[in-house]
Amino acid sequence: MQLKIMPKKTPLSAGRVPLILFLCQMISALEVPLDPKLLEDLVQPPTITQQSPKDYIIDPRENIVIQCEAKGKPPPSFSWTRNGTHFDIDKDPLVTMKSDSGTLIINIMSEGKAETYEGIYQCTARNERGAAISNNIVIRPSRSPLWTKEKLEPIILQNGQSLVLPCRPPIGLPPPIIFWMDNSFQRLPQSERVSQGLNGDLYFSNVLPEDTREDYICYARFNHTQTIQQKQPISVKVLSVDELNETIAANLSDTEFYGAKSNRERPPTFLTPEGNASNKEELRGNILSLECIAEGLPTPIIYWIKEDGTLPINRTFYRNFQKTLQIIQVSETDSGNYQCIAKNALGAIHHTISVTVKAAPYWIMEPQNLVLSPGDDGTLICRANGNPKPRISWLSNGVPIEIAPDDPSRKIDGDTVIFTNVQERSSAVYQCNASNEYGYLLANAFVNVLAEPPRILTSANTLYQVIANRPALLDCAFFGSPLPTIEWFKGDKGSALRDDIYILHENGTLEIPVAQKESTGTYTCVARNKLGMAKNEVNLEIKDPTRIIKQPEYAIVQRGSTVSFECKVKHDHTLIPTVTWLKENRELPTDERFTVDKDHLVVADVNDDDGGTYTCVANTTLDSVSASAVLSVVAPTPTPAPIYDVPNPPFDLELTDQLDKSVQLSWTPGDDNNSPITKFIIEYEDAMHEAGLWHHQTEVPGTQTTAQLKLSPYVNYSFRVMAENSLGRSSPSEASEQYLTKAAEPDKNPTTVEGLGSEPDNLVITWKPLSGFESNGPGLQYKVSWRQKDGDDEWTSVVVANVSKYIVSGTPTFVPYLIKVQALNDVGFAPEPAVVMGHSGEDLPMVAPGNVHVTVVNSTLAEVHWDPVPLKSIRGHLQGYRIYYWKAQSSSQRNRRHIEKKILTFQGSKTHGMLPGLEPFSHYTLNVRVVNGKGEGPASPDRGFHTPEGVPSAPSTLKIVNPTLDSLTLEWDPPSHPNGILTEYTLKYQPINSTHELGPLVDLKIPANKTRWTLKNLNFSTRYKFYFYAQTSAGSGSQITEEAVTTVDEGKMAGILPPDVGAGKAMASRQVDIATQGWFIGLMCAVALLILILLIVCFIRRNKGGKYPVKEKEDAHADPEIQPMKEDDGTFGEYSDAEDHKPLKKGSRTPSDRTVKKEDSDDSLVDYGEGVNGQFNEDGSFIGQYSGKKEKEPAEGNESSEAPSPVNAMNSFV
Repeated sequence: MQLKIMPKKTPLSAGRVPLILFLCQMISALEVPLDPKLLEDLVQPPTITQQSPKDYIIDPRENIVIQCEAKGKPPPSFSWTRNGTHFDIDKDPLVTMKSDSGTLIINIMSEGKAETYEGIYQCTARNERGAAISNNIVIRPSRSPLWTKEKLEPIILQNGQSLVLPCRPPIGLPPPIIFWMDNSFQRLPQSERVSQGLNGDLYFSNVLPEDTREDYICYARFNHTQTIQQKQPISVKVLSVDELNETIAANLSDTEFYGAKSNRERPPTFLTPEGNASNKEELRGNILSLECIAEGLPTPIIYWIKEDGTLPINRTFYRNFQKTLQIIQVSETDSGNYQCIAKNALGAIHHTISVTVKAAPYWIMEPQNLVLSPGDDGTLICRANGNPKPRISWLSNGVPIEIAPDDPSRKIDGDTVIFTNVQERSSAVYQCNASNEYGYLLANAFVNVLAEPPRILTSANTLYQVIANRPALLDCAFFGSPLPTIEWFKGDKGSALRDDIYILHENGTLEIPVAQKESTGTYTCVARNKLGMAKNEVNLEIKDPTRIIKQPEYAIVQRGSTVSFECKVKHDHTLIPTVTWLKENRELPTDERFTVDKDHLVVADVNDDDGGTYTCVANTTLDSVSASAVLSVVAPTPTPAPIYDVPNPPFDLELTDQLDKSVQLSWTPGDDNNSPITKFIIEYEDAMHEAGLWHHQTEVPGTQTTAQLKLSPYVNYSFRVMAENSLGRSSPSEASEQYLTKAAEPDKNPTTVEGLGSEPDNLVITWKPLSGFESNGPGLQYKVSWRQKDGDDEWTSVVVANVSKYIVSGTPTFVPYLIKVQALNDVGFAPEPAVVMGHSGEDLPMVAPGNVHVTVVNSTLAEVHWDPVPLKSIRGHLQGYRIYYWKAQSSSQRNRRHIEKKILTFQGSKTHGMLPGLEPFSHYTLNVRVVNGKGEGPASPDRGFHTPEGVPSAPSTLKIVNPTLDSLTLEWDPPSHPNGILTEYTLKYQPINSTHELGPLVDLKIPANKTRWTLKNLNFSTRYKFYFYAQTSAGSGSQITEEAVTTVDEGKMAGILPPDVGAGKAMASRQVDIATQGWFIGLMCAVALLILILLIVCFIRRNKGGKYPVKEKEDAHADPEIQPMKEDDGTFGEYSDAEDHKPLKKGSRTPSDRTVKKEDSDDSLVDYGEGVNGQFNEDGSFIGQYSGKKEKEPAEGNESSEAPSPVNAMNSFV
């Protein structure tokens, strides 16, 4: 028979007979409570609790400990077999067994060898109820052998050849960990070119001269024995071309080189594995490691694909610079053909590895212990899987079932043992063995047939104390075989329970949802089965709740005064309360100004820090209540004005006309404190569901002292009233008497009903539960119903407890469902709920967008189009499409592991999008993915596109160097952003005369490969302005401008410059010759006379206030092709690239070395004179508004500081 307590709560109906509760249901097996006293008395077959691993590798330097621990009643005895025969430990002085244990200790540290005790061990634990056996424990000592000695010849090879340095470590147990280091115990660096294979060999895809060294050493670390073995060092020398020629000249034959491949570039070939295909077998749950290492020049890159599927995303890892593919937790679904591809600039090759995943046995259903009563039925099920399919065999007490003693209640049916009408002699330990060629599983499961009279495990005469109107739980833990029935009585003579307020739990506990004073008494729990009866009495006391009948009140006090908070507590006379005061929910400051007596907290000499919230907490052993008040500290007022206050609280509250859903409340108002009462606020407390919390009920005018109140079912009401005037609200009145309304069915259903899946195969239905106040009665539950929106299925419904969530499992992925949630209680159901629609869980999209193509709009913008993914394959709410795009890396960037990918997301169902901000003349690659609420789908195949050429940026720099009389040399750097292939440079230049007028524009084309150009046949001592820009096939780029001056004719200037401004020794030597010329002397006299006349005229005009409009004259000579120089700029030749073209600024002439001081940008010509306060214009007029004294800059080298003019020459002469 199957016996178990009903899992659901069972309401008990009213009646005039004693309350009798029966708990009896058929189940598969008894559940034994984990009660220590019970477990001490019950007999139990042995159970193996601890054993050594199946494959047990021991350290030969330490004692051998083979664990075997078991429990049972009576305690089991232990025995061992070794290699299938009995192992007599008493005959071996080195072997001992722990007391009260089956663990063996073999003492080999004093004498003996570990190899002597190699073998297969098995432990048996036995008592009168059966025998349990351990796994077969294979004992093997670890081994860490030395390398065999060998003579290693130096390896000499050409630069670029491939190389494999063999390791061939000794075979150890367990296998060693291999690594390569040098003589300094530093690990050898590895890369895509040099790496260690799974077999420990060191592979070079191609060698470089820096690979030359004499200490390539392979190390084998044996972790079990903590030892490291070292191979002989290998010497490698890589010859460069020059060394190779010298070596050949020294008669070194080609056969002495390692390998025969030349150092020229070559396509990849595989170093391992060999051939085009190979096979690999791995066991389920292990790590599948596939390796491909290739040689070639340049170094090949390895890629991996699965021919008949995709690689598992979360279980796939790439190791050893992508030469090793690892899949963790491998399963049968990972079988298939894997292809590795080695690729470099000269070609690609591939190798196919056929992977087969086998599986040692693994559990589907492991047999579980059975505890049965005499005459019961039961089953032991042992189900396992594997590849190949494992064979199931049964043993009884360690003996094969075929030769075990016969049991008429037992029948073997493959992986199931069926028991019928068991008796106590049927008790035994059964072993299930599932095995195939890759391993085995062994499980012990006992069948324990017990005949036990009822026992009640709850302590006798337990006293339960509960606060009134709260739930009471009376325990009755029990056990018996067969499972007893449970009966509850109240009182010595089984007094009748007339109210329907009792709930029986599956473990025998009796619940009184709302305990009242009349619930006090003695309750008796009686357990019966066919072997006997047991009973136990418990006592229930109902206590009055603790209440704060006088709460602390809000206070405003002046600094330096004293404030008192009152907290009067009413409690059950049998309980002792403790009252604690808190400030801001923390303990009061340790300050003598704070004093606490029975009902008051007094704070003396109040300061600003004392302001805050003060809380009175009243605790008993059963409940706790609290009340708070705020203290505000203000500055003292010297002459306080008359104070009006809030009203005093109402009193004498009375309930009349008590009906099921209404009651009349009346009260007496308190003093209004000189401010008329404007209204009364009525609040209620639900002592059953939310004790201590007050809620707003209604408001009535200040002239009214009664109110008709609407009530809800199944609420234990208390009311209080507050008065309000213009100054504020009074303290609450004392609470009224309590009034419990009758229960009714719910009048509303849960709100915020939603259906969303958290997994692809479920539907999570959530709602906002009803509050206890809204439940309208005991036993609040919810009826959750659902069905597919587009199907013809009937509604599926389930009733759940008072929770807020229910999960429907096994749903199709992302299917619309109709959902409704209805409230119910012990009285009945709420009205029919509204139907809402939800969806089962989303899954990642299955299909990538198709027909992806790119239209290049211009050099920086491209438009991407794709076909939408079918809605069914999205498997969720379509969020949009996401484009991943990246620029192809240059050769200098390819060594970086990370490719910077940009992402653009297009919301909704768009099937095209624009990619802005692209770089001209570049190659881009992109793919598109669909996105739902779960995440991204697979990527579309990569699509590449090229952006066309764009116009280049301006040349990075432009400098004028080596000025001579008739030539200037320009040097420049190419544009920082060519945005294409430069076709040529364009140079435009024009002279600027002394009146700032621009001469004819000369246009010159310069080849794109030039960065220097010399202009010849220029005018001496002339300023030139240059415009320079680069061109691609897309057009001309931004220009850069510059100005420079050819040098002065030294022969003509030497005679008129003072000695201190001469240009050097060469100029000084010519000065004597020119100064003696008569024509020169006459010319200078005429110029001096002319200047004297001009000075007189200008002096006269200046006194008259005449001014010359220089700016207007210069504006008339503006050149629209010239981009203006920045005003007040301190650097020569720096021009703005702004779109507005302004006339050439005044004072643009600067020294040819391109340096000028900030003040030199002034429009005056004083800089070029010495000792003169004014300058002359070309028509002889004086420019008074620009006059000003400035110091002249010294000349540098052979370059003139300015362009020559008659005015300057004469100033120097004078």
